[in-house]
Amino acid sequence: MTAQAHRPAKVLQNRHIQFIAIGGAIGAGLFLGSGQAIAQAGPAVLGAYALAGAVVFLMARALGELALNRPDTATISTHIDDLVGPWAGFITGWSYWLIWVLVGIAEITAVGVFMRFWFPDLPQWISALVTLSALYAANRFGVRLFGELEFWLTLIKVVAIIGLVLVGGAMVFLHLGPAGQKADIANLWSHGGFMPHGWAGLLGVLPVALFAFGGTELVGVTAAEAEDPQKALPKAINGVILRILLFYVASLGVVMAVAPWTVFSGGESPFVMVFDRAGLPAAAGVINFVVLTAVISSCNSGVYATGRTLMSLAERRQAPALLGSMDARGLPVPAMTASVGAMLVGVLLNYLFPEQVLGYVMSLVAALLLWTWVMVVVAHLRFRRASRGKATAFPMPFFPASTIVVFAFVALILGIMAFDPGSRPVFYTAVAWFGVMGAAAFARFRKRG
Repeated sequence: MTAQAHRPAKVLQNRHIQFIAIGGAIGAGLFLGSGQAIAQAGPAVLGAYALAGAVVFLMARALGELALNRPDTATISTHIDDLVGPWAGFITGWSYWLIWVLVGIAEITAVGVFMRFWFPDLPQWISALVTLSALYAANRFGVRLFGELEFWLTLIKVVAIIGLVLVGGAMVFLHLGPAGQKADIANLWSHGGFMPHGWAGLLGVLPVALFAFGGTELVGVTAAEAEDPQKALPKAINGVILRILLFYVASLGVVMAVAPWTVFSGGESPFVMVFDRAGLPAAAGVINFVVLTAVISSCNSGVYATGRTLMSLAERRQAPALLGSMDARGLPVPAMTASVGAMLVGVLLNYLFPEQVLGYVMSLVAALLLWTWVMVVVAHLRFRRASRGKATAFPMPFFPASTIVVFAFVALILGIMAFDPGSRPVFYTAVAWFGVMGAAAFARFRKRG
């Protein structure tokens, strides 16, 4: 069947959209990557997450305005293709596809790390392969099953985060914990100050914070399969601020109050460590299960997003035509299969480099996200100019000042990645990727012209 013969079914309900928006942005970046961020910046990581989250909210509002005013446009790259140019849509589409492939690799890597909590000798690559295979099978059953799976997986982690904030808050109030390291709000400033590594520490973790919010833009991808996007999308996007404050700032604030930031590292989840150090190993096991479901949920979003993005590229003749076909239920099976095949590279990486995979992938995703989000804002700017002052649905707040803020933030992140020795290899990798994509776009569209 061709892509034109069967269009996506509008089966995702309001609750699905809300939880997909949450689920895509809460995965390894919060539950595992935050340990690395805490070790690098100390309590100042709270400022990094708040700053990155505010900018991502502005980007999401720009995308929301595009999605609600152009409801027949199914993917982010299609907006960019129409409003900026085919070359930009080509580069963005393939970059966004690669982002979610890398996110899938990051999340199945995290699955391997969390499984070692119960099975210390289990190789990471086995957990990665089993998880990816199961999610591929689930997504083959239809969009509605994807939505239900994402809803329940996300509900587990939302309840767990709220529970952690409440339990951790009680631990801080009662000063519980091992001798010499009692939970106390003073832990946020009594171990070298709130910014123990100064501005360099805070700025250095901004790329990690940026990775953590990757997935927020997925709500724009779901619009084509939503029953009532005019109602669901604004609610989901406006909830970004609450999610930032509760799921990132509040939860990590509690984590660093329960235990000094100096005990955290990138190799273990801060959430698991807090309960383990509090003498509650059973609770730590429960939390480990929760964060395991969280990263599986995020990978589930990746399988969904890569299939739709690759199919969209094929529909616009920017990928092999076979990848643009759907089955009788409107599922992009060839594109989904190809995308999961690309994620299998993550299984190989987990076999070859189990200790280095997660950090490198997270940084590269952050670099690729910058391009995607900038293109979203550029497309929004073009859309606003074309509307010539006419009222639009769900307008981006503080426009055009908000657009300038997003551009300035992106420039800051690029500067950090270019000059930070730890991020420089990733920066050069991203530059090489965009160089190859730019050359491919030039050759393709010159040939057409």
